[in-house]
Amino acid sequence: QIYLEESGGGSVQAGESLRLSCKVSKYSYNSDCLAWFRQTPGKEREKVATFYRVGGSTNVVDSVRDRFAVSLDRAEKTMYLQLNVLKPEDTATYYCAARGANSAADCHNYPKPFPDWGQGTPVTVSA
Repeated sequence: QIYLEESGGGSVQAGESLRLSCKVSKYSYNSDCLAWFRQTPGKEREKVATFYRVGGSTNVVDSVRDRFAVSLDRAEKTMYLQLNVLKPEDTATYYCAARGANSAADCHNYPKPFPDWGQGTPVTVSA
C-alpha cells in the first residue's frame, strides 16, 4: 500500500497562489502514476493533474492548464501542485492519489481506479 499525505491548503484571495504538497511513502509500481484530484460537496471528484513517475511526463486538465502545474521532487518523494491565479471556483478539497501504470498513456488517459489516497487538504478562495 502507498501512503500519501497532503499539505499546503488554506484560505486565499482570488488571484493569489498556493503550492500543495503530497508526500509519498515509497516508490514502487503502485506509485508509478501519481495524481491530484479535487472535490467540492455534492460534486464528483475531478482529476486535475497526473504525473507519470517513470518517464516524468505530466498532464493537467484543460480547464486549469494555464494556471496549475504538477511536479515531483524525487529525492523528497513529494509531489507538488502549484496553483496560480486562483479563482473562487477552485475552492475544493484537493487529494493526491497513486496507482500502477504501464505507460504514460496509461497514467494520463486510462480511466483506471486509484486504490491509494491521501486525506485531502482544503483550499478556499475568496472573491
